[in-house]
Amino acid sequence: MTSNSLICRAIPLRRLCVGGARWALAAALLAGTAAQGQSAYPNRPISIVIGYPAGGSVDAVGRAVADGLGKKLAATTVIENVGGAAGAIGVQRVVGAAPDGQTLIFGSSSEFVATQLLNPSQKYDAARDLVAIGYVGSIPLVLVASTQSGVKTLDQFVSTVKANPGKFSYGTSGVGSMLHFSGELVKRQGGLSILHIPYRGASGIASDLAGGAIEFAFLGPGAAQPFIDAGRIVPLAVTSSQRIPLLPSVPALGEHPALKGYDLVAWYALMAPRKTSPEIVSKLQVALKGALQDPGIRQRLEQVGVVVGRGDEGLASIMAKDAAQYRRIVESAGMRE
Repeated sequence: MTSNSLICRAIPLRRLCVGGARWALAAALLAGTAAQGQSAYPNRPISIVIGYPAGGSVDAVGRAVADGLGKKLAATTVIENVGGAAGAIGVQRVVGAAPDGQTLIFGSSSEFVATQLLNPSQKYDAARDLVAIGYVGSIPLVLVASTQSGVKTLDQFVSTVKANPGKFSYGTSGVGSMLHFSGELVKRQGGLSILHIPYRGASGIASDLAGGAIEFAFLGPGAAQPFIDAGRIVPLAVTSSQRIPLLPSVPALGEHPALKGYDLVAWYALMAPRKTSPEIVSKLQVALKGALQDPGIRQRLEQVGVVVGRGDEGLASIMAKDAAQYRRIVESAGMRE
């Protein structure tokens, strides 16, 4: 074999080697670009789903959190209101979303814990199908009355409803909502008979209450405050064990002898689809903690009655504890969907 033939045979091999090197370089560049894309999260607007129509307490708190999160991530956050089934439809929307951190759910203890206890056929289990970004805070609810009911105090509420079983109604944001649980616990502890009227969300309740379509309701303090200030509805009591700074003259339900020991508050949290990467979850957790420490965001939350959390409370244990409490209410009050 001549040297020329060796050279001729070597040329294609050299070209092959050079070509392979180029492909390897290209692959490395593509991998680097992909890694950059992941580390650059978020690189497009983040959709934050709220399982209620605009105007209610969950919506007000969720919008404040979304603004704080966007500020800390230097990203655009977009609120998507998906009302119905006490927030459960919104959660289902996020459970089925891509786990890329671009679709999150902001919600309350209603849709994360309570609704499943009344609806065993519910398609999701929040503890199984979502991953916690963080706990935002807790909030008591307010028992309010229509001015047309003639009821102006907690004592009058208990005595009037007890004297007229089945005559009056109370509105909530849906079956399985914390508003619903609050009302059923009042009924059970006080020995009262009052009809439950579920709405798709809290936004329409205050208007109907002010118009006399229903006599009583449970609302978040933020949603109730404008109607209270305008004299269109009357605050009777709060569901926490103590009075709250936002409504210092309004008694706690537990102050009434028939409701002694009453204490039931809602809480809020931010979650993502279960398979969201740990890197994205960690980035969101840091951003949420930062948002809850922001004085402007804290002020907005406190103005609607939220006791602001740190963002790093153990949400799994909170959910398990509340599930046990709500289950007792369901069983003792005979609640049904």
